[in-house]
This record gives sequence, C-alpha cells and structure tokens, in this order.
Amino acid sequence: MELLDVAFNAGIKAKYVLFDSWYASPRMFFELLKRGRFGIGMLKRTKKVYFRYRGRQMDVKTLYRILCSGKRPTRDDYFYSPIVKFEVDGQEMPVKLVYVSNRGASNQYLVLATTKIGLRPKEIIQMYGRRWQIEGYFKVANSTCSLIRPKSKVMTAFGVHMALVMMSYDILALAQRQNIDERTLGDLFFEYGRALPDIPVAEALSWLMRTLSGLGRKMGMSSEALDTIFEEFTKALPSSLARLLGSAG
Repeated sequence: MELLDVAFNAGIKAKYVLFDSWYASPRMFFELLKRGRFGIGMLKRTKKVYFRYRGRQMDVKTLYRILCSGKRPTRDDYFYSPIVKFEVDGQEMPVKLVYVSNRGASNQYLVLATTKIGLRPKEIIQMYGRRWQIEGYFKVANSTCSLIRPKSKVMTAFGVHMALVMMSYDILALAQRQNIDERTLGDLFFEYGRALPDIPVAEALSWLMRTLSGLGRKMGMSSEALDTIFEEFTKALPSSLARLLGSAG
C-alpha cells in the first residue's frame, strides 16, 4: 500500500488496481476502497478467509460446492458470479466473485474478485487478463536484463538499477518492433504503431499554407516571392509530407 500511495501521490491516475492471489485479501480491497480505487484480484482457494453469502458464513470452496449442488446454469467463459460480503474493521464490503474455468475442467477453477460489483463477469475476466503483460515483462527483464540480480542493496542504487532495466527492456522491445516481428510486446507500442491519419495531416498542411500566404499578402509580398518561398518549403519537407501537401491542393 505504501508503494501505491507513492504512485497515487505522484499523479498516476487509475480506477482499478490488479493483483494476484499473493496480495488478494479483504484488507487489500478495503484499503483500496478507502483510497477511492477498486481492486481486481485472484483469491486463494483457502478455508482461512470467510465471507457471508445469503446470511451464511463460508469460504470460496464451500460456496462453489453450494452453487454446483444448486444446478445453476454455467456459461462458456465462467461458471458462477455471486456477490458476497466481507467484513473488515466492523464494516461490510460487498465483493463480486467470478468462478472461472481453469483449463476447461469443472473441478479446476480460479476465483476472481472485485469491489466494483457493477462490472460484468466478462469485463472482470478481461481486465484481470491484462496482468499477463506484467508477467511477460518480468520474464524478459529477469532472463535478459538481470532485474532480480542487482549489485547493491542500497535503496537508491536499486532504484537506478530498476530504471536501467526498464530502459533496456524498452530498447529491446523497440528493436523487436522494428526489426524482427511486427507484433508488439503486449500493448506497449500500440500507440506507437498506429498510423497517422492522412486527411487531418493534409488539412493541417493546407491550413498552414493558406495562413502563410495570407500573412505574406498582408506584409505586401508579391505572388512571385510567395511562390518561391512555398517551393523551397516544399523541397525541405519529407517526401511523405510533400505528397500529402500536394494531395491537399
């Protein structure tokens, strides 16, 4: 939570915080709500954490058996999605659970949870799935960039080490993007790979030329001088922009 507070205070805007079962606990969800954020995490299939469902206290395994015995219809992408209530510091906190099939087996399931109970189960599954990008990053950072092998245990030095690892990862990802494979690493270069819209750029160039022409006339410049300036300006442009300028008329 201290790291999250540092991130929030630094101006990072986020409505949701994703985390795996290591961090998933009623206290984590509760603390995030106090900070105005919703948590989405995977719960451990344990009997040590209890909640209330229809007035009865139980754990995720017991609830799953009850839902199965009730012969409720399941979906293709998830089994059940009940709303339960955890109690933290004497306050009840509603949490939506989503029982998801693990490898297609009915006896193997994962349990996702969120305090944003208005989300549909599919939305919860899709949003939690974004965590996989982090796992991909850690795999490359650990195996290639020595993320987990810093040479110093001093906090400041470790921060520098982390920054260098991230820069190295960015360089590797960009090299892959440009030279090896057109696919990206997660969504890292989604915006980078998006093509510029031709029509708005052409319109902007046309507006620029009209504005320069109008300013030239106000300053008393002749048409021949303006034509010469535009010719030199067009020659100095990259070929792609010059073609757009020609298409804009």
